[in-house]
Amino acid sequence: MPRTLALAAVCAGALLHVNAQAQAQAPTGRIGFIYTERLMTESKLARTADEKIQAEFSKRQKQVDDMLKRFKGAREKFDEDAPKLNDIDRTRRTRELLDMEKDVQRMQREFNEDLLQRKNEERAAIAQRAFKLIEQVAEQEHLDVVLQEAIWSSPRIDITDKILKLLDK
Repeated sequence: MPRTLALAAVCAGALLHVNAQAQAQAPTGRIGFIYTERLMTESKLARTADEKIQAEFSKRQKQVDDMLKRFKGAREKFDEDAPKLNDIDRTRRTRELLDMEKDVQRMQREFNEDLLQRKNEERAAIAQRAFKLIEQVAEQEHLDVVLQEAIWSSPRIDITDKILKLLDK
């Protein structure tokens, strides 16, 4: 029995030694990290896209603002006139105000939906370009994985600035 125990101990020691050598020789995984929100706000592409969208939607924004201003003016005028109006006129003007408010809300909703859709289209184009650059940097730096959106990451693994510089070229 003591011989069997000694043999088992030698085998276990040999296995531990082989395992330790394998771990020492195994390549360690390299990680990169990217702040995607910075790519969407700080890159020249993002700023150019924002300016383009601003120019594209400024006329509609003015129309929405003007309609809202007219509605507020009509509501204030109604509030002033309401005590002097008969029931029929008060009901008619109330209905007109409600219709006008619905139109303002519809116009604002459509504007916001269209604006969001355009922003998403521009962001998708930036993301597609950034993805290709991230793949290139990951290959060049032999990264095994590139993560995004972490609670915390070391600046040592952050490749956001590299990608921003490449996007801005």
